Amino acid sequence: MQFKKKERLYIADLLTDPAITYPAYYTLSTALCKNEMLHETLRAIHSCDFTNMIVPNSFEEIFAALEQGIFAVYKEKYAVGYFGGKLMYLETQGWKSFPVTRDVFTLDNWLI
Repeated sequence: MQFKKKERLYIADLLTDPAITYPAYYTLSTALCKNEMLHETLRAIHSCDFTNMIVPNSFEEIFAALEQGIFAVYKEKYAVGYFGGKLMYLETQGWKSFPVTRDVFTLDNWLI
């Protein structure tokens, strides 16, 4: 069994003076380390600048954006992607399965 190579994407490489410094890096596949849409999402999270993002009016808007390869932001601190039919959120060690809680259904917690 061959494992895909993972790389670290450091926030310091994306922003010179991030407002949020933790986590300092994310472990990602080589392709996602080069994904500009993910970079923009992480810049927004770590600079706390969400001016180019909107609160969606429905979950259809969220999934339409995710299916286009755009990453959503949950509670202004997690990048959320849609991989293999599953919602995943990004932590420092990589993508984790998105837990479904009551807060997930509050549209105010989402930005696209």
